[in-house]
Amino acid sequence: MKTNYGNWISTPMMKTLAAIAGGLYVLTALYALIYDRVTAPFFILAILSFVATVVVLYMYYCRRIFDFEGGGLMRRIHTYLLDQLPWDGLGRMLEVGCGSGALSIAAAKRFPLAEMQGIDYWPPMWNYGQTQCEANAAAEGVADRCTFQHGDAAKLDFPDNHFDAVVSNFVFHEVRTQKDKFMLVEEALRVLKKGGAFALHDTFGNKDMYGNMDEFVAYLREKGIADISYLPNTERNIPMPAPVRFMMRGIGMLYGTK
Repeated sequence: MKTNYGNWISTPMMKTLAAIAGGLYVLTALYALIYDRVTAPFFILAILSFVATVVVLYMYYCRRIFDFEGGGLMRRIHTYLLDQLPWDGLGRMLEVGCGSGALSIAAAKRFPLAEMQGIDYWPPMWNYGQTQCEANAAAEGVADRCTFQHGDAAKLDFPDNHFDAVVSNFVFHEVRTQKDKFMLVEEALRVLKKGGAFALHDTFGNKDMYGNMDEFVAYLREKGIADISYLPNTERNIPMPAPVRFMMRGIGMLYGTK
């Protein structure tokens, strides 16, 4: 059985970008045919068409780099995240925003005594789903230790102090049900047992979304998080081509123990 982990740059996203570029070319051609002369609007449409084409080509290139069967960047990102997780692999781990199950499955393979719980909202634009996660876990031989279910990162359907480890990768900034992204971090830590380990990876360098990370780390320490560190600009620590690093600029990781 072959795995299908999909791609962080999803097929629906690529189709939308291609449709925009195609639509601009059509408008440019129609304008030239209708008005039969080159004017400022024609040049504007032509320039927009060119820019849209560049964006499509750039995103296609990045998609190939991220692909598990291509450049393998997302696999390297998952490995890097798990390398930072201060956990012995005993107990149960939660992945917030499991997508196609790739990170949960990688963790199950790394920690053979652990059980994995993945949750995701699975919006249509990402082309992921629960059945896909379960099929991937079966293909990787860890289905007996991996469980996946629908859930909302803003309101996790688990009691306080429930998991031995919590991880998340590039999820919080995409959550539409909670505008305050710091509250998503707190919600993830709520279900973590005292002494449990966490590694949360997101666009923490985006000040418009997250503000001052040093202040947030200090706040979490005051709230009783025993050991927490913030690692900024993690894109510099993960091997990737420069054009993709430009896209990933400003990502960071919160990790430690509760």
